[in-house]
Amino acid sequence: MEDVAVDPQPDPDRRQRIVEVASQALAAMNAGADEGAADRVTAAISANPTSRDDAQELMLLLFGECSAMVTALGQGAEAPVKMQVYDDDGQEVSIDEADPPVRTAVRTLLAEVHGDSEAARTHIQIALANAAPEEMVTLVIQALRWTIRLAHECTTRDLPVADWITDALS
Repeated sequence: MEDVAVDPQPDPDRRQRIVEVASQALAAMNAGADEGAADRVTAAISANPTSRDDAQELMLLLFGECSAMVTALGQGAEAPVKMQVYDDDGQEVSIDEADPPVRTAVRTLLAEVHGDSEAARTHIQIALANAAPEEMVTLVIQALRWTIRLAHECTTRDLPVADWITDALS
């Protein structure tokens, strides 16, 4: 008989825990504490034995919410929502010329917007497997920034925003 690893019982509080971490990070970043937001995410995720999975789910949560807001902004608008990537000098660059974490963020969001959650998950998994820790922080910071900007734009236009995001930003 062969030993087979058994998955631990699913954590019924996992989603709520991830939403709480995302909420705290959004609130910190919205208050101007980018470093504090990154620290909150890093501490909360690394304190958990399933930290890699939690990091992945946190990013997918943020990109999923961003996707929903991009879709809301695009419906009924005269022009579709346009994604642009800028370098450190403020010059627009193609996605392929962007820094790896930004490239991953754009590709993940585009996959989510186009309804391909599996491709989004794959982009995050590749980043988690290959990116340096500071690149992962940059990816999370990018997702948080987009979430804040999109939430503000949706709120201004009276479009739906997830309650947990609205609460975190109030």
